Amino acid sequence: MGRTEEFQELRPLLFSIAYRILGSVGEAEDAVQETWLRYAASATRPDSPKAFLSTTVTRISIDVLRSARVRREQYVGQWLPEPLLSDPYEDPERAAELADSVSTAALLLLERLSPLERAVFVLREVFAFGFPDVAEAVGRSEAACRQLAVRARRHMQEGRPRYEADREEREELAARFFQALREGEVEELRALLSADAQLVGDGGGKAPQLARVIVGADHVSRLLASYFAVLDSVAVTLETHEVNGRPGAVFRDRDGRVLTTWALDTTDGHVRSIHSVVNPDKLGHLGPVADGWAIAEEVKRARRAARD
Repeated sequence: MGRTEEFQELRPLLFSIAYRILGSVGEAEDAVQETWLRYAASATRPDSPKAFLSTTVTRISIDVLRSARVRREQYVGQWLPEPLLSDPYEDPERAAELADSVSTAALLLLERLSPLERAVFVLREVFAFGFPDVAEAVGRSEAACRQLAVRARRHMQEGRPRYEADREEREELAARFFQALREGEVEELRALLSADAQLVGDGGGKAPQLARVIVGADHVSRLLASYFAVLDSVAVTLETHEVNGRPGAVFRDRDGRVLTTWALDTTDGHVRSIHSVVNPDKLGHLGPVADGWAIAEEVKRARRAARD
């Protein structure tokens, strides 16, 4: 097998590693491309292409993450990871770990870790790399990597909900949630939300966005019902879709362009959080992107017309 074929076979794994470390589709794709360039330029053939490529993409991702941390500290509003509609890497034996690790809630927890802790956690806990390979990938001793893994697991466990529904329960809950949203049933929405439910929006200053995180079942349910009714009046449609391994939705304008994505996280039989990404820079990989500002103006006109 030639280098091109070896790389293409491992590309889904490399992207999945990079995305979990970076939380960005664009940055992960760039890291994978840089990995290929280094592999193609290497004078010798490695004994294990998987080990070589995994190490390379991990080290590139760590460097990118360190610089990205500075940009995220200066980010306008709430930062959320870029939505991922489908993970290219599949491993039936680790399907649950892969799905859990790509959820928006998990990626936000990973943001609390140092770049090295994050990389070690991803390689060890998500992809089950042995500690010798993890040590090689991050350039630390096995003993140091074991300590990094312990700290990372502790931080991740501290932030996880007490009980998270299984896939079937999540899908049933999401179906009821989106049905209530479409019908404008405020009371039903409130019943489906946890008492401390949150609605979090990410516009990055480049699209209309929430001024703050909306907290509480009552506030969130009322805002959601009114929000969807207004969007429906300007021909914005909702398509239910898995987003980051969890039930979610893609909103499109009348021309089919992506306006925003929603990802739902659930716990104790209720929707705990709705993460909405409307920053156009984070939606381009999903297709043509809608003009959020133009839609906001159209919404204002529709509201004025309704009052008149």
